[in-house]
Amino acid sequence: MIGIRKIFTIGSAAEFDAIALEVFRYQYQKNPVYQQFCDHLGVTTTSVEQVLDIPFLPIEFFKSKKILSNDRTPQAIFTSSGTTGSSTSKHFVTDLQLYQQSYTKGFEHFYGPITDCCILALLPSYLEREGSSLVYMVDDLIKKSGHPESGFYLGDLDRLASTLKKLDARGTSVLLIGVSFALLDLVEKHRFDLQHTVVMETGGMKGRRKEMIRKELHLLLGEGFGLDTIHSEYGMTELLSQAYSKGNGVFNTPPWMRVMVRDTEDPLTNQTSGKTGGINIIDLANANSCSFIATQDLGKVLKDGSFEISGRFDHSDIRGCNLMVL
Repeated sequence: MIGIRKIFTIGSAAEFDAIALEVFRYQYQKNPVYQQFCDHLGVTTTSVEQVLDIPFLPIEFFKSKKILSNDRTPQAIFTSSGTTGSSTSKHFVTDLQLYQQSYTKGFEHFYGPITDCCILALLPSYLEREGSSLVYMVDDLIKKSGHPESGFYLGDLDRLASTLKKLDARGTSVLLIGVSFALLDLVEKHRFDLQHTVVMETGGMKGRRKEMIRKELHLLLGEGFGLDTIHSEYGMTELLSQAYSKGNGVFNTPPWMRVMVRDTEDPLTNQTSGKTGGINIIDLANANSCSFIATQDLGKVLKDGSFEISGRFDHSDIRGCNLMVL
């Protein structure tokens, strides 16, 4: 296997492709579930000559299978949130240091040194359960920030509002990261006119409010916080890397992550840029589980490699998943 931390020095698309092919060959050999999936498609290491040939494992496999590319004991098991009675995904992570390196370098790639800002976190639905990879990430970033007022605010919106206004008035660079419904709760109770703060939503109403399109959400949050743009984080339990949007719902990935789009009618066919389809993700930091994930999100990739998310498949829309019986 490659020295996996080599992924954090990727400097070109050609270098990404070369490492992705190397990771594919490794995971085909070491990940029994992924190998069986590829074999059912008639794909082997000899038939994959370019990145476009690599199969993407449906994300649903994380709900029923142990997706691992080594036999080491997991250091953590991250779980997805789910409605009552529904099955949840499990991501067995055998190298937490790799996860820490991925999200820290990914954050600093877009926002600069973590020590330059104060991080305020409003993630009640995630803090109320165990196994959240998002909480793990934000907790570690809070510690790395070193700012005395960085921290989580579970339900004390008044204290959060007071702290946020005080820090912003001082000229402190602040990142407020929160789940959508909680940020809406905050701006319904308090009004702001922020000048030095980035507000970042992590998506999802988690059953607390009606779902709304991102444009509507960002309009309400922008008005409430007094900001022209609202930022977004795109990540999931099954990944070890995140994409970020600095406004308008257009996301960019760090150099070791790539988003592609598959045809909704034929999941083994890639869509050209600008066309909507199912989101496939290559996350090279996921070398110890599976780096090639077919998500349930719908979206499109733009010509510069950035992407937009437009919604999710419902179960009736998912085609080509007969291999789930594996």
